[in-house]
Amino acid sequence: MQNQPDPAIEAVETDKPARGHRLRGFWIRLKNHPLARLGPGLITGVADDDPSGIVTYTQAGAQFGLNMLWTMPLAFPLMAGVQSMCALIGRVTGKGLAANIKTAFPAAVLMGVVLLLVVANTLNIAADVAAMGEVAELVTGLNRHLMTAFFVIVSLLLQILIPYHRYVFFLKWLSLSLLAYAAVLFTVHVPWADVIRRSFWPVFTFNSESAAMIVAIFGTTISPYLFFWQASEEVEDMKAQNSGALRMRNDPADRIAMGELRRITWDTWSGMFYSDLTAYFIILATAVTLNVAGLTHIDTAAQAASALRPLAGEFAYLLFALGLLGVGLIGVPVLAGSAAYALAETMNWNFGLEKKVAEAKGFYGVIAVSLLAGLVIQYSPISPMRALFWSAVINGVVAVPLLVVIILLASKSSVMGHFTASRALKFLGWSATAVMAAASVRMLMPG
Repeated sequence: MQNQPDPAIEAVETDKPARGHRLRGFWIRLKNHPLARLGPGLITGVADDDPSGIVTYTQAGAQFGLNMLWTMPLAFPLMAGVQSMCALIGRVTGKGLAANIKTAFPAAVLMGVVLLLVVANTLNIAADVAAMGEVAELVTGLNRHLMTAFFVIVSLLLQILIPYHRYVFFLKWLSLSLLAYAAVLFTVHVPWADVIRRSFWPVFTFNSESAAMIVAIFGTTISPYLFFWQASEEVEDMKAQNSGALRMRNDPADRIAMGELRRITWDTWSGMFYSDLTAYFIILATAVTLNVAGLTHIDTAAQAASALRPLAGEFAYLLFALGLLGVGLIGVPVLAGSAAYALAETMNWNFGLEKKVAEAKGFYGVIAVSLLAGLVIQYSPISPMRALFWSAVINGVVAVPLLVVIILLASKSSVMGHFTASRALKFLGWSATAVMAAASVRMLMPG
């Protein structure tokens, strides 16, 4: 009598291909999801809300309550206009921001801009990873310095070992961590009538203290490192698609050129809207919790998260902490990467996140040094929370001259050919410059 096949084994064996097919199908759907198809605008927008940004918005809500909400409706079109110009420069010329500055301006302008960028980014990285270590200690109980070192090493290895086209895929999905800050609002009482009123009619004294906060807010939403990053990532995407610079197309009505310009507009404005809305939610959440409870001064990122626990509950506290870690894993690589792009273009080094370390040693060396310098700085006695805030202020001051350079670049037909920035984009760029310059001047005045 022949052995009959075991129905249970047969069912398991036939299910294996089915399971494999389902997993492949899930992976294909994930790669084809609209979120995965978005370009550099989304990553730039999320990196805009790095730990430095989150802490700045937290301090704004805690110190001024609802009266700093107005900055976000104003910042959105300004930041979107500036980032659109940066994206346009990268896609039209096929070169990053530093390379374009190098060809259009004196060497002193380029060296000054890049030096300020590298210094500001290194301080920003130090403050970001220190804040991540503090919050990780709060959640896991592990030593903050150990956790900070862990995040630095993970960020460095991801950039070195994984090609950009794969690495950016995971960064896009990590961007969902920003939704944590919208979720916090469901755990607390929000006086929506007051929120709407203060969003457009704030009540505060415009003195040096409030001016410093405005500079910090705009400095972390319209940041120099984001300018360099978005322009360079447009170039990376262009190379990945094996397509040439738009400047080579003499007809602005060209079908491919028009498609790319529409993509840049949609990608950048939607990414900046996501970033701006998240910042609005953070200011709002901390205004209706910390400010209402009389906690107007925050010294550490851990304190900001801990303060929410008795006021808004365990869930809100965890959301705040985990959201900060998620966006930190996006923001820190962008900070290090933007400095590497700028310095590599300035020094004529081989560069690109698609290249292997042996092919771009100087480029990856800048990334490594920036991250490791940030790790070393965290052992200084400076409060990470104050360092985060003042790094935002530094970015706000540095951004002013750099914005002038970007607008002039995007306006030059010798650089952009037939694809110079529109009047609307230039108006938004000059408006951002004026707002940030005025706040910076007022911050430095006594009283």
